[in-house]
Order: sequence, then C-alpha cells, then structure tokens
Amino acid sequence: MLIPIEQLMLLCVGFFIIATLYSSVGFGGGSSYLALLTLFLTSFFAIRSIALVCNLVVVSGSTYLYFKNGHAKLKDFLPFVLASIPLAYLGATFRLKESVFFIILGCSLILSALFLSMQTFEMNTAKKEVKDYPNYMSYVLGAVIGFLSGLVGIGGGIFLAPILNHLRWNKAIKIAALASFFILVNSVSGLFGLLTSNSLSLPWKESMCLVFAVLLGGQLGIRISLKRLSAHGIKRVTALLVFVVGIRVLLVNGLGWF
Repeated sequence: MLIPIEQLMLLCVGFFIIATLYSSVGFGGGSSYLALLTLFLTSFFAIRSIALVCNLVVVSGSTYLYFKNGHAKLKDFLPFVLASIPLAYLGATFRLKESVFFIILGCSLILSALFLSMQTFEMNTAKKEVKDYPNYMSYVLGAVIGFLSGLVGIGGGIFLAPILNHLRWNKAIKIAALASFFILVNSVSGLFGLLTSNSLSLPWKESMCLVFAVLLGGQLGIRISLKRLSAHGIKRVTALLVFVVGIRVLLVNGLGWF
C-alpha cells in the first residue's frame, strides 16, 4: 500500500465528507480530492487518476437525478460538452514534469477556491433575468475549461458554474445540472486520456477504499436535505481549505521553496 492504513482511514473520512457536501450543491469534489491527496501521495499520476475516478462516481448519481427530474436537457448542454470532451482528453494526455504539474495544480486549486467563493456571493444577489449569449461562447468556455480539467484531473464544474452564474446563463438549478453533467463527461474523457498515454495510476487498495467512501457520500448528499447547513457557508469553508492547500502545493511541491 502507498498509504498506511491509519492515514487511509482518515483520508476516506475526508473523501466521504467532501462527496456528501459537494454532491448536495451539484459538484463532484475533484478540487478537494486533489487537495487532500497531495498531503498523502507523492505520485502525481496517482493523484490525478484517483481524483478523476472519484469525481466520476459522485456526479454519475447527481446527473441521473437531474435528468430524471427534468432539470437537464441534453440539447442545451451539447455545445459545452462537445467542445470539452476532446480538449479534456487532450489535456489528460500531456505527460507533464512533476514540478510543472504541481505548479499548474496549485494555481488551479487557488482558482477553484476563488471561483467557489465568488459563486456564494453571486448566489446571494437578487434574482436577475437570464441573458442570451452567442452560441460560440458555450463552445469556447467548454473547450478552455475542458482542457484545464483534463490537465490537472478535475471535472471543471467548479470553474464553469460560477462563471455561468455570473453571466446569468440560466437558472441556478439548470447551471448546477450542467455542471454535474460537464464534470461527468470530462472525467470520462480525462480517464481515457490518461489510459491512452499510459499515465493512469490507480493503486487498487487505496482506490477501492476511496471510491467506496465517495459513493456513500455522494448518494447521501443528493438524497438528504442540508437545510440546517448553509450551502454558502459550506462552500466558503471549503474554498478557504482548498486555497490554503493550493498555496502549499504551489510553493512546496511546485516551486520547492520550503
């Protein structure tokens, strides 16, 4: 095993909590999985692979329920996913140097934290009318975020959702549904990219335990009401933690300053 059993149990608890909270607001938790994994693993191939698989497990259930309840329509999401799938695959095929990967990962975690925090303030504003945008914008956003997603091993929903909320692309529930579906297809595409570039690394004991943890957490998060917990509060605390770890990854793992 790459991780001692005591640390693995602690990591499973962390993944369970992350999956529960993130799935309740339409995300997969990829940025936080990456943040935690960097504290326990040194192999960036394993970090990227495990995060993508866990993302995929969590958002599969969320996406199913969004479509089942009529919050998602494939035709509205196609421009985003058609552009993101090949770019997520391309990003995942890049065999980066370890230091370069951690620099990109650290910057991505910091951006994730800022975007997640920004979303809570956007959602606090009064209801605004939905705006119409040229169709090409959906392709551009999908492509850019898809490439970044494949490069570092996240689904990209944590970037896409706050941007679309800021642009008033649609109602919040529809944006959450799109973010969930976007994470799903990018995670699948990213995994194929890792596989074809021989970069997929899934230590089976750690992977099985963590996948089981996020499966339970993800199913719990989408089925229970978290009315007693502030969704904004959850996101802000998570954003702070991801920001701190992002700074650590950038300075320690990426730049080697300490």
